[in-house]
Formats: sequence, structure tokens, C-alpha cells
Amino acid sequence: METLQPIRLKLRNGYRFDVDFGLGNAPALTTDASPPLGQGTGPDSEMLLMAAVGNCLSASLAFSLRKFRNEGVSMQTTVDGQLSRNEQGRLRVHSIRVSMHLGVPVASLRLAERALAQYEDFCVVTQSVRKAIPVEALVFDSDHVLLASPPSLQRV
Repeated sequence: METLQPIRLKLRNGYRFDVDFGLGNAPALTTDASPPLGQGTGPDSEMLLMAAVGNCLSASLAFSLRKFRNEGVSMQTTVDGQLSRNEQGRLRVHSIRVSMHLGVPVASLRLAERALAQYEDFCVVTQSVRKAIPVEALVFDSDHVLLASPPSLQRV
């Protein structure tokens, strides 16, 4: 088992926190709860979760493409999420959808099918989150062609 570097949070006021990732040159990130609880002056916990899933999937796709010598492929990712209430009426993240758009047509990629078949397995965060929250990952090329078969929204 590997221990992750600690992250430190310091309460500023209300529901605003400075998050220190301990990375030296990286500035602290200010988070805040969304209104009406907080002021919305920074991302809230749900946004950070969505960003972590989107970042991990995007980085894993970039890694998988590079593994098959597809260097310099640009990508833009959009992450959407839905909240719903549980049996006790508490809000919970119900699902996350990640849409990754590559900046090239699929025909220009080397071994695209192999890269797309394995990239999700490299994503530590998504594979962990999927045990509790359905995550749908979609990959499109520059011609808006869906390249990766979206996994079903069932839990692992």
C-alpha cells in the first residue's frame, strides 16, 4: 500500500477553506460551499470531485494515446454531474458524465482502438469513485465521432 501526500485545509471564514497540496510552487486553492450555505467564491466539494474524475480520465487517455506514439494530441474535456437526494433526503452526487474531445480525427491516430480499450483502466480516481457513483466516459474525435463505447451507468 502506498501513502499519499497529505493535503491541508485551513478554514478562512464561513465555508471558505485554503487547500494546500504541499507542492511547493503551486498556490493554495480556495474552496467554498455554493450558495445559500457559502458564497461560491471557489469550487465546492462536488466540483472538486467532478474535476478529479475528469482530470484523471483525461490524463489516462493522454497516457494511453502516447503509449501508442500519438504525441501532441490536444484534448478538451467537459464534466457534468447530477445531484439527487438519498432515502434520508440528503443530497448526494448521483452520476458523473465525462466527455473528452480530441483535437484530431480518429484516422490520424495510431492504434486508436487499443488505446481507447485500455485508458480507463489507468484511471485511479474513476475506478475508485465508480464503486459508489456511476461514471460515464465518452471520447469523441475532432469530427465529433464517438470513439469509445460508453460504459453503462451501472455500479461496479
